[in-house]
Amino acid sequence: MGEVINHGVALEKRQRIEDAARKFFAQSLEEKRKIRRNDKEVLGYYDAEHTKDVRDWKEVFDFTVEEPTIVPASHEPDDKEVTEWTNQWPEYPPELREACQEYGEEMVKLGYKLMELVALSLGLPADKFHGFFKDQTSFVRVNHYPPCPDPHLALGVGRHKDAGALTILAQDDVGGLEVKRKTDGEWIRVNPTPDAYIINIGDITQVWSNDKYESVEHRVVVNSKREKFSIPFIFNPAHYTMVKPLEELTNEQNPAKYRPYNWGKFLTTRKRSNFQKLNVENIQIYHFRISD
Repeated sequence: MGEVINHGVALEKRQRIEDAARKFFAQSLEEKRKIRRNDKEVLGYYDAEHTKDVRDWKEVFDFTVEEPTIVPASHEPDDKEVTEWTNQWPEYPPELREACQEYGEEMVKLGYKLMELVALSLGLPADKFHGFFKDQTSFVRVNHYPPCPDPHLALGVGRHKDAGALTILAQDDVGGLEVKRKTDGEWIRVNPTPDAYIINIGDITQVWSNDKYESVEHRVVVNSKREKFSIPFIFNPAHYTMVKPLEELTNEQNPAKYRPYNWGKFLTTRKRSNFQKLNVENIQIYHFRISD
């Protein structure tokens, strides 16, 4: 996890989506639930998100950057059907849709730039990852964390790792993001830097790099006095991508550490836990790890 400044994203585009999002979340629950997510319409507003089967103290608005976004119709491995995810837009505020679409375009540009830097750091051509994102399944989430009367009893988002390739996070001045330090397991606060983005390597890049990069466990704590907003962009490849260690980074001395997995099936399996409590842990990349 790191931070990027001088990123080329105009501050007014970030402010525009933040301002529109504040107006949207300030509405009544009845109004917001007009575009509520469900297992058929997986994009839009939601106020009952779970992380690792525990309810988060937040409400969200999700939209994809490709409209429509093509994904598998089900999580079943033998089902070859695909379906379309389409965005749901509220009537109010009327400027939200354009603000979101403009912001999404900026995030995609920045995502490509950052993946070029990842490629170069691995000794690969800068455009090595470009092809994976041709029919991307990337999305933006706008999070609203209301003040919590008992912040020690709840989390805005429970501990987790990001499943995608890369996350670009804008957080406001309230902050709340914490990262788990690998050496001792302590949770370390990531303080906000004005106009900077927090960059988190996701599980897909960990697999592509054959563990040269590592996805970091993180969580969001809540505040008893102030509401908080954050906007993560999750850069995801096409649904038909078979995620596996890159051939250029594996050899006899450094064999592949993961079996290939289909990103679309992984994504749709993950989505199931948003709408039903599972009796088993949701799918993780370590389920595909090749034992030494």
